[in-house]
Amino acid sequence: MDPRQGRRILVSGVVQGVGFRPWVWRLAQQAGLAGRVFNDGQGVTIEVFGAPAALDGFVTSLGQPPPAARVHSLRCQVIAAQDGEGFVIAPSGPAGEAGRRVSIPPDIATCADCLAEIEDTKARRFHYALTNCTQCGPRFSIAREIPYDRAHTTMVTFPMCADCQREYQDPADRRFHAQPIACPACGPLLLLVDGEGAVLDAADPAAPAARLLAEGKIVAVKGIGGYHLACDATSSAAVCRLRERKQRDEKPFAVMVRDLAAAEALAVLDDAERALLASVERPIVLVKRKVDSGLAPEVAPENPMVGLLLAYSPLHHMLLAQAERPLVMTSGNLSEQPIVFDDADAQSRLAGIADAWMVHDRPIENACDDSVGRLVAGRPVLFRRSRGYVPRPIMLSSPVAPLLACGAQLKNTFCLAQGRDAYLGPHIGDLDNLETLAAYEHAVARLQRFVGIEPEIIAHDLHPDYQSTRYALARPEACKIAVQHHHAHVAAVLAEHGLAGPVIGVAYDGTGLGSDGTAWGGEILLADFAHFERLATLRPIALAGGDLAIQQVWRLALALLDDAFESDPPLAALELFKLIPAGEIALCRRMIAEKLNTPLAHGAGRYFDAVGAIGLATTRSHFEGQVAMRWNFAAEASETGHYDFALERTGRPWVMDLRPMVRQATMDLVGHCAPAVVSARFHNTLVAATAGTVRLLCQQHGKHPVVFSGGCFQNARLTESLLAALSPEFSVHLPGQVPPGDGGLALGQALVADAVARNF
Repeated sequence: MDPRQGRRILVSGVVQGVGFRPWVWRLAQQAGLAGRVFNDGQGVTIEVFGAPAALDGFVTSLGQPPPAARVHSLRCQVIAAQDGEGFVIAPSGPAGEAGRRVSIPPDIATCADCLAEIEDTKARRFHYALTNCTQCGPRFSIAREIPYDRAHTTMVTFPMCADCQREYQDPADRRFHAQPIACPACGPLLLLVDGEGAVLDAADPAAPAARLLAEGKIVAVKGIGGYHLACDATSSAAVCRLRERKQRDEKPFAVMVRDLAAAEALAVLDDAERALLASVERPIVLVKRKVDSGLAPEVAPENPMVGLLLAYSPLHHMLLAQAERPLVMTSGNLSEQPIVFDDADAQSRLAGIADAWMVHDRPIENACDDSVGRLVAGRPVLFRRSRGYVPRPIMLSSPVAPLLACGAQLKNTFCLAQGRDAYLGPHIGDLDNLETLAAYEHAVARLQRFVGIEPEIIAHDLHPDYQSTRYALARPEACKIAVQHHHAHVAAVLAEHGLAGPVIGVAYDGTGLGSDGTAWGGEILLADFAHFERLATLRPIALAGGDLAIQQVWRLALALLDDAFESDPPLAALELFKLIPAGEIALCRRMIAEKLNTPLAHGAGRYFDAVGAIGLATTRSHFEGQVAMRWNFAAEASETGHYDFALERTGRPWVMDLRPMVRQATMDLVGHCAPAVVSARFHNTLVAATAGTVRLLCQQHGKHPVVFSGGCFQNARLTESLLAALSPEFSVHLPGQVPPGDGGLALGQALVADAVARNF
């Protein structure tokens, strides 16, 4: 009897354009199996024949795919054995609309094999800055159309030489069907040019670029998804020059290093942080900076953390090898503008910033800024989901109608979803200027075409003045659904974890328009996708001057103190108010008393700003979250005490009253208690108030899972302390692959809008 059997294996996930089929081919060759593998509309299909034991081992091996691949499902069917020998990579099956949605993978960091090749003096790709293979290189950033093949990328104008063609057609070669394949003989070339466009060096541009950086110059470097601005991260003069030219006062810069050993020299790393730094996505990772790191303090002023990223393109590796120092590698733009990715645009928009340009002639089609993450509660949490992750879909537990969710005003991303696939677009930024809004509209149109989704539903924030809302309302689709900001935050975590609800959602951020027309941001909700109920909130703070109070944080502090001390706080004893003219204090108090341009805000972020301003004697915030971040960093790690708080339970919603905390913290500061201790007690008080309120609410509404979301949960101390306070009594779910801040909001908008539309 013939012992041969057959298996048909259906694989879905990120399995196209990442070397999955050649890897399957090699597995089958090693196991002595016959059959075929091909792409189809749902992912990859494998039909394989051989001895049962060999087949079982083969199927088991499929569970450990190449680093860039992501297997979401693997279904195995027994089929009749077929005659024939050998295993082949067959032509793709019909794609259909579903096939559009699996065809473009994310950009992938340079693999070890390619890195060894560019460092090998005998290799034909020695020092070739655009080396790549199926395991690494540009993908999304060079795609023009679908399906993802060379003819539909910016590589179409570079015909392959005979050697590259041979590699491309050989299933045993790691460049089999690597669409960006190139070499010095046939591919794009690297140049170093000056501000006038004159070529400074075309033979080995990394060496003279490194010399310029050592001299304190600023070099614009064309990366994978856009331009970076690079300078010597150990030189205060160079970093200050970059800050002045880029018009970026104090917001931290990211620092790029060559490898993990270089990262270890700058920061204290644990195994999970090393793994995140070295992952194929290569995000910027926020880690604790060593005191003796040698980095210029101006890289991240008054900040014990540093955002590190490892080199992720051959160009970066070559530049860092020559520079022999860590480099600031920040987005190529003026502050608050979108990242520059077009070559001509880079020459004009970066003309006042860069001294030279390190460029190549492979066009970037889709801008994609660096992703940012951090370890929180021992697991990676993305603060910005962009290069390396986009356009990889987020898998949903239940199918949704075709829709577009337009996101928030700040840290904008959008979301396109259909069926069980949800695609968060690349990080756009704050939609505060025409350039960023144009980049947003372009990115929406491009991703919509790539994934083949024609939205029937448009979701947007409640706030009528958000540019994303205006964009949504101007679209032609008839069905428009407004989604409350904090409901969307909670729904994003539900979607990420496959929860249906209801849950107790703790949504803490700076602000978001509430359904009652006021500014929310310190909310505890009972929520599923279709509904939410506001169970509790923080006592509001008056914003004297509206948004001006968010920048001039002393105004928040004054409003908080006057409320807590019934208009008689010890201002004269606080260092903060020695910095403010008496006339400005009097005017601000009058505005509050007469309710002139003084909206009320419930945001937890406003408490961080207000109390942080008092404790740090800081009058203003130079960028969003700066004071809250500094107040978090100031906290004494070992302090366990907390202040008093009250809970008003007579109305709906309940109100968490932190005025007792404000009074006690203020008197501690007046009595010269260390700000580090006061900060720790502030954090502990917010945790105790939140955890206590959650427990009482669950007594009334049932013991539901608890989720955390909102920008405040980028604060590791707050998140980890609240998690410890509620676990294991409650099942607690945190954001991870979806940012807790506004960068993840669109996913929640999408799921809420779908649920609401189903109830129409």
